[in-house]
Amino acid sequence: MKSKLLGILLVLVMIVSLIGCSSDKDTSTSSDKSSDKKDIKVGIAMPTKSLERWNRDGAYLKEQFEALGYKAELTYSDNKSDQQVNDIQNLIADKVNLLVIVAIDGESLTTVLKDAKDQNIPVIAYDRLIMNTDATSYYVSFDNYTVGKLQGEYIENTLDLANAGDKTYNIELTAGDPADNNAGFFYNGAVDVLKPYIDKGTLKVVSGQTEFEEVATPAWDTATALDRMQNILASYYADGTQLDVCLCSNDSTALGVTQAVDSDYAGSNWPLITGQDGDVANLKNLLDGKQSMTVYKAVANEAVVTVALAKEILAGNKPDSSLTSQFKCECTYDTTSYDNGTGIIPSYLLVPDVVTNDNYKEKLVDTGYYKVGSDGYLTAD
Repeated sequence: MKSKLLGILLVLVMIVSLIGCSSDKDTSTSSDKSSDKKDIKVGIAMPTKSLERWNRDGAYLKEQFEALGYKAELTYSDNKSDQQVNDIQNLIADKVNLLVIVAIDGESLTTVLKDAKDQNIPVIAYDRLIMNTDATSYYVSFDNYTVGKLQGEYIENTLDLANAGDKTYNIELTAGDPADNNAGFFYNGAVDVLKPYIDKGTLKVVSGQTEFEEVATPAWDTATALDRMQNILASYYADGTQLDVCLCSNDSTALGVTQAVDSDYAGSNWPLITGQDGDVANLKNLLDGKQSMTVYKAVANEAVVTVALAKEILAGNKPDSSLTSQFKCECTYDTTSYDNGTGIIPSYLLVPDVVTNDNYKEKLVDTGYYKVGSDGYLTAD
């Protein structure tokens, strides 16, 4: 299975180089694999293998760095902050020339990254902003506020909230990991769209749980989201009160919420359920009508931008907005939005996409990111 997965990932990488957010610069020439690169090593620190997307990200990054002739060392830290600190210490000890890090806890890496800075090792914060350290050189992510905004707008448009009149809808909110800086952006993007309707009474949060701290899900854990939604359903919906919407910030939380609704909801309708990432189990729910949408972030695009950025840094250049002209997808250079507590971190932000039952073939299958299995569902393996 592992060899099969690796083979398919290699195929996907080649597909992405042709149809994804590829760089206009050729990244496969013989000069890219010249001898001056063979001793350059990139350290990649991923948070966990337990979430599908980090397996995809790690594989894309490692393969693309190696395709350029660099050495690449990839670690996974089992969602344990202490282990990630240790992994990064080991990467520094292995004399990597650059670090790409998805932080488990954005607040926990200050000390270890001081060591990186002292040794002149640039750091790219990948997908999640690393907080309270001036060692972070750049940030590459999707426009995280827009992810939540797209979820909120989907709910707004599907229910036609602007024209609801006296009609009301019941909604429950599920956010992400409070240790992940992105979780607040996702949540705020959605709530900023929905709050006027909550204030007006068009949307009613029956549980009363609206503060981020109340609705957050540590480690984005599916079982935690399941337990919390079961408690909400037992406390507020057991009498058959209708639940119309479940705002979920990502697919792992949406999976838990969907399981709770499937097993514990007493109402006669099925609520709208949002998500993010395009995990295979959630895409199955999407096709079955159990999940309404997912905000898909083409992780191959994020990897392409990161590799191009790293290439510039390793060449001794200082990347800026001009780098975005290389890409065949929408990517903006932002120097105002992301302050990690030590100052603004220059950021390259990609634009995510809404995937529904109506457009999944165009967005996911035709682009080569997924294929349709013999059972009719989407698969990446």
